[in-house]
Amino acid sequence: MQMAFFQIPVRSDAGLQEDLNRFLRSHRVLTVHREFVDQGDNSFWALAVEFMEGASASSSGASRSSKARVDYKEVLSPEDFAVFAKLRDWRKATSEKEGIPVYAILTNEHLAAIATKRPTSVTQLQNIEGIGEAKGLKYGAGALEIVANAGGSVSVPATAAPEAADTEDVSPENDDETRR
Repeated sequence: MQMAFFQIPVRSDAGLQEDLNRFLRSHRVLTVHREFVDQGDNSFWALAVEFMEGASASSSGASRSSKARVDYKEVLSPEDFAVFAKLRDWRKATSEKEGIPVYAILTNEHLAAIATKRPTSVTQLQNIEGIGEAKGLKYGAGALEIVANAGGSVSVPATAAPEAADTEDVSPENDDETRR
């Protein structure tokens, strides 16, 4: 175990903070002891960092996931990314309303699959790997509404029962209004 010491003045440029962040990212940090030292205009944060040499945060298991981060703006077509972004906004609003993390609703991978496959029914949505019956029934109508409003071929109102969305044929040739 080794120690590193940092002083970050309250009125400083971001360079010292970036040096600290770079250090923290490149070492396996065990603990950080911090203390605010009040000296008027010369106040600063004093930090003592205990770390292990030669073990970065990414190799220590401290990272959230072993998967590499995906930049969906680069991976998806512009049209699919627009749908992905709308789905992400819907997911965030839903998570805030329900008081749960966004990933508990649908992951970014799920949203990307929905944006590219453009399902038109809850059954098709449930065919996407990782979206089961429970999530399909609970969040399917909302996700399908986003897809439909973004250029999908079917419009599923958010209040519609998921079972009705699966079986209802809403093609123009079956719409009484289009025959009149």
